[in-house]
Amino acid sequence: MSKAKPDKESFFERVYEVVRKVPFGKVTSYGAIARYLGAAGSARMVGWAMNASHGKEDVPAHRVVNRKGLLTGKHHFDGTRLMQQLLESEGVEVIDDQIQNLERYYWDPSKELNP
Repeated sequence: MSKAKPDKESFFERVYEVVRKVPFGKVTSYGAIARYLGAAGSARMVGWAMNASHGKEDVPAHRVVNRKGLLTGKHHFDGTRLMQQLLESEGVEVIDDQIQNLERYYWDPSKELNP
């Protein structure tokens, strides 16, 4: 018996629902979103969802970084430093494409949202 594949579009929408809840001045990671959605090990799929979020003005994609705080999605933003500029405008310290003091800005949906 094979497992049914999750519907990609509904998974992406669930990702966007979580990202919309990341507070101003905070960041989360692809893996944290995947874990919260019960899809541990699917950080890459969360990344695909974020890549597909362009044009969705209500999805603050700049607040999603990798587990080390690196701005790995920066090339999906217009301009050379837009992702960093958006984060800095929210008070997040970024140096060399990496969030500084990540623990200070990190928001974990599994701890912050009711399951």
